[in-house]
Amino acid sequence: MSSCELPSAKKADKNICKLLKNTKTIVVVGLSPKPHRASNQVAKYMQDKGYKIIPVYPREDEILGEKVYRSLDEIDFEVDIVDIFRKSEDTPPIVEKAVKLPGIKCVFLQESIKNNKSKEIAENAGIFYVEDKCIMVEHIRCEKEGLL
Repeated sequence: MSSCELPSAKKADKNICKLLKNTKTIVVVGLSPKPHRASNQVAKYMQDKGYKIIPVYPREDEILGEKVYRSLDEIDFEVDIVDIFRKSEDTPPIVEKAVKLPGIKCVFLQESIKNNKSKEIAENAGIFYVEDKCIMVEHIRCEKEGLL
């Protein structure tokens, strides 16, 4: 569904770098327990960089050593980013729940995932919205440019 290409020579987005610099907790919706899947690799990379990863997945009890939540409805604590690995057409109801989470700063749709309704929901709620980008690639770019 969504892969993360290695960073090209594109410059880092300073708004994303600022967000990542001030982020502690990332909810990953669609975090697969399978190590070869992009969602798992990206979440593991971000976890290795010191971020607290909160998996949301319909099955499994633990992924990457973290308690798995079945849906965003179960999360009642502060989070910074909701990173979504789901089909574009599945994102609006997820974004509707994400913008209501305590402390939410950003809804992040991974590379190749775009949805105008999701964008509208996030922006109407005053939440920073990113789509069609890989959070890991953005982190690497920010790190390379010394913005983290």
